Amino acid sequence: MAKRRVVITGMGTVNPLAWDVETYWQRLLAGQSGIASISRFDTTGFDATIGGEVKADWPGIPEQFVDKREAKRFDRFAQFAAGAAIQAVASSGLDFAACDKDRCGVLIGSGIGGLQELETQHERMLEKGPGRVSPFTVPKLMVNAASANVAILYGLRGPNSAVATACASAGNSIGDAGRIIQREQADVMLAGGSEAALTRIGLASFCALKALSTRNDDPTRASRPFDKDRDGFVLAEGAGVVVLEELEHARRRGAGILAELIGYGTNCDATHITAPDAQGRGGIGAIRLALADAGLQPAQVDYINAHGTSTELNDIAETRAIKAVFGRHCYNGLVISSTKSMVGHLLGASGGVEIIATVKTLLTGWVHPTINLDQPSDECDLDYVPHVKRQKDVRIAISNSFGFGGHNVVLAIKKWEE
Repeated sequence: MAKRRVVITGMGTVNPLAWDVETYWQRLLAGQSGIASISRFDTTGFDATIGGEVKADWPGIPEQFVDKREAKRFDRFAQFAAGAAIQAVASSGLDFAACDKDRCGVLIGSGIGGLQELETQHERMLEKGPGRVSPFTVPKLMVNAASANVAILYGLRGPNSAVATACASAGNSIGDAGRIIQREQADVMLAGGSEAALTRIGLASFCALKALSTRNDDPTRASRPFDKDRDGFVLAEGAGVVVLEELEHARRRGAGILAELIGYGTNCDATHITAPDAQGRGGIGAIRLALADAGLQPAQVDYINAHGTSTELNDIAETRAIKAVFGRHCYNGLVISSTKSMVGHLLGASGGVEIIATVKTLLTGWVHPTINLDQPSDECDLDYVPHVKRQKDVRIAISNSFGFGGHNVVLAIKKWEE
């Protein structure tokens, strides 16, 4: 039996560069950085004092969906998810009143969930006692709060879940949502990831891991994937959500189709809780699974949106994985770039904001650059599109997401052609 085809019909994002897709894309093409000194809290005493913050003038969830009082019952990560989902639905042209809501679902992942709420209520308990902890604490901090609240906004009664696979969360969410549609359990899924771990405890925890860049005096140049002078990733926040739709459902309503999701590969390194397999064996397997699912040969892939974190271990392991799978094609037209060079690392939301950039590459014929790549690291000798955007006809692309715990996800998408 042929698999049901899954297409992308809408996209939405809230991230350090912008809170709409087109502005985000134009700033990516321009090589702009969204990294700056952290402004939301006092960073005195922290090793890293920079991050990818969603700017303070983000307008939040539109009040026609949630009024200001109700929005306060959403943790920051759920607010981002709702903002991105509302954009995605609007751009898709979907009218849920005309859909079977039992066949419309939500799958928005997060690596950590409502960390701000946990931090806030823990402080309140210590200062004022356990009786002063908010009754909304659990509903705000639970990882599934983003998916649940988005479903409530639209009354969507179909499959609803939340994936928590660290930095692979959004990629797993999109891949799993596509499979739900293929299995005929839904016709429409809102899928992606959201994260708001840029809090005091979040920043302190990643500092303790020695995972973050400490280029505090030069924030826009701190995230430098594949560069010899990289010294860690930059913690960031935001959300990316796409509308996935069964092809015939999209056609019946005259939807504008942006791209087709054609492959999904996922596995686990099973070697270390934070470090990737040094030879990239998990990444190799996930890429091959995605290509097999899509019925592709390696030479058919034109572009890779890399995980590209700017950490010593990841960038080499990912490069080794790409070389192992693509061989000579690595040096014969395959181009690669890292969105994280400009937005930082959004943890569980990364795959969501990166699949949007990948779709825009298919639509526009432009590949955004990897900024700050001044001197490639040893072994990092592939075409990472340094500094300046490049025009290229991209028909097939993959997007890599690799997370703590050894979780690996690769999504394959295709330029839409009737």
